[in-house]
Amino acid sequence: MSKRSFWGWGLEEAAYNRDEIDALGERLNKQFGLPVNPPAPVPQIGELKLPASRAKPVGSLEHMMSKEPRDRAGHTYGKAFRDIARALSGDFSSAPDWVARPSGEQDLVDLLDWAGSARVAVIPYGGGSSVVGGVEARLDGDWTGAVSVDMQHFDRLIEVDPKSRAAHLQAGLYGPALERLLKPHGLTLRHYPQSFEFSTLGGWLATRAGGHFATLYTHIDDLVESVRVLTPSGLIETRRLPGSGAGPSPDRLLLGSEGTLGFFLSAWMRLQARPEHRAGCTIEFEHFSAGAEAVRQLAQSGLYPSNCRLIDATEAALTEIGDGRRHLLILAFESADHPVDAWMRRATEICREAGGQVIEKKDDGDDPASDWRSTFLRAPYLRDALVRLGMIVETFETAVTWDRFEQTHAAIIEAVQDSARRVCGGAAVGCRFTHVYPDGPAPYYTVVAPGRSGAMVEQWDEIKHASMEAIHQHGGTVTHHHAVGRDHRPGYDRQRPPLFANAFKAVKQTLDPAGVLNPGVLID
Repeated sequence: MSKRSFWGWGLEEAAYNRDEIDALGERLNKQFGLPVNPPAPVPQIGELKLPASRAKPVGSLEHMMSKEPRDRAGHTYGKAFRDIARALSGDFSSAPDWVARPSGEQDLVDLLDWAGSARVAVIPYGGGSSVVGGVEARLDGDWTGAVSVDMQHFDRLIEVDPKSRAAHLQAGLYGPALERLLKPHGLTLRHYPQSFEFSTLGGWLATRAGGHFATLYTHIDDLVESVRVLTPSGLIETRRLPGSGAGPSPDRLLLGSEGTLGFFLSAWMRLQARPEHRAGCTIEFEHFSAGAEAVRQLAQSGLYPSNCRLIDATEAALTEIGDGRRHLLILAFESADHPVDAWMRRATEICREAGGQVIEKKDDGDDPASDWRSTFLRAPYLRDALVRLGMIVETFETAVTWDRFEQTHAAIIEAVQDSARRVCGGAAVGCRFTHVYPDGPAPYYTVVAPGRSGAMVEQWDEIKHASMEAIHQHGGTVTHHHAVGRDHRPGYDRQRPPLFANAFKAVKQTLDPAGVLNPGVLID
């Protein structure tokens, strides 16, 4: 039976084996000149030193509570680099005292009532794929304990409305299960974040996750009809509508609240017919700026490609889809209704006019787009293997308007490389566009640098701080789709208007008067 890794990404049996890790180390050294260490051993459950559980729950809650070491260890961290590095070192000091798995709404009501009276922090877990410290019990204050709440039993398709093309889905559904339930109806949510296999609908809603489409429907927000959310003060259920101008949107208030206001129980989601018509190609550019100009024109053309990923030469080399000399644009269109060849023809015309050249597919069927898809899904396992080799490997993203992009991009690259040279001796820094809009792109950066044993987290924190300073100074957002969590709080506090912060605190006080939900995320 497949087992989720308690320290790293995904399934234990899917992780890189020793031969793959050794080959990876050789490639890093040869291609990028990066020194690598022998792979660190993975932690073993029997060897972990977990803090003793506190705040024993009342008897009526015991049926859903676990303090088994594997449960507690597996719910300690998300999946960021700093999480993997700490787990590999055996540091599980912030493990939750208990893991709760409520089987229904009343279980959750009872849990929140107890937590409020016992001064226990409640951490919504989702699928545990947070990369910003969003599911970690990293707490300040006089808490008597922390409970990580796993919504895995909220996993039903409640209702399908084929005429409106929508479905009522419980929030604990993981991506693959959700799509399996919709498939017999000929429908799909068509929301594929990189974490798709190990993330839930509730997590997507709570973090305003970015999904499959590079243009138009980029975030989960665009697919929501209504939500049902349980707060410590009661239930909020919004009206199911295709659109409304009735005051500030309650849906918008709850989406992106990151577990600080309540638990998503279910949602009515807008669906699509499953695509039947597809077209795609890969285009190469000699200069990244030319590729960015082509993407700007595509984003403003009204063509709305489903995939429009501009990948710089370094990122292409890191993911083994290029030789490190050319910049690649992976372009695709899809539709359930009509052929998309005309859209593809016009898109390639735009790219050629900007200096791009379409890469002809090889006779053996090999092409960068196919290689990219497989690498994209395997990337988190690759990251874990690199960390075991003593490498700092992390990503961050932003979004900025087109008029600021060139200057902002240059400033980010310079800040990261300068910081990495100072703390690591150097780094490979790659960039790709994950999503693009008519008014600006969402660039996503990958950093690979040699780490120093025992100091890798601190090294990364310094590099990340430099990148966030560059983003803030040039008007970008602290996060486009990774969420805020605890790791982005300093940048988020500077980005949001102070009066809005006060208003949000008032909402928090109303919905969660004891302040037990995800302390330290979004607000204090």
